Amino acid sequence: MDISSGVWYTKEQQELQKIRHERNAHSHTDRFQNQIECSQPYGQISERIWIVMEIERKFLIKERPGNLSSYVFHQIEQGYLCTAPVVRIRRQDSEYYLTYKSKGLLAREEYNLPLTEEAYMHLRTKVDGNLIAKKRYLIPLEGGLTAELDVFEGKLAGLLLAEVEFKTEEDALAFLPPAWLGEDVTYSMEYHNSVLSQKNNI
Repeated sequence: MDISSGVWYTKEQQELQKIRHERNAHSHTDRFQNQIECSQPYGQISERIWIVMEIERKFLIKERPGNLSSYVFHQIEQGYLCTAPVVRIRRQDSEYYLTYKSKGLLAREEYNLPLTEEAYMHLRTKVDGNLIAKKRYLIPLEGGLTAELDVFEGKLAGLLLAEVEFKTEEDALAFLPPAWLGEDVTYSMEYHNSVLSQKNNI
């Protein structure tokens, strides 16, 4: 997920977003992004938090796309302070984040807090399981969608997974994947990164 595109709101807009969220607490049909202020920021953690409804499908790869070097990519390292619930730290290029994810497979809430490099490196020593390293390629699809193709490195080298994000669950369920995407593993816990971080190989 590219959380760098989070939207900032005024306090009045935040209240409206809070009301909207409460009304849709039992429905994930609307993707929303809002930002709230931390009343008591801790240490080096930024005062701003992104809250995102993540709606995505996940696929194994049938055929690796050619000419990957022509696509924009991010270098990612991430680890898990906890896997149930999911509490993750991530370095994406030169940016750092702490993330909490709610339960869910097709759709779930995601809370993101920017970290400083110093805070990230401190928390990095406390991860449970293995650090995950991967390159994430952004491959445009029809309909304005993007496939985020993860090419894993290190202990998970050889594994390729792609995620496609959507605005609504209806859009996600109606999506027809291109031929190079393989088995749909959206509903398999086996391919959650939090689970993969506990494995020593694939």
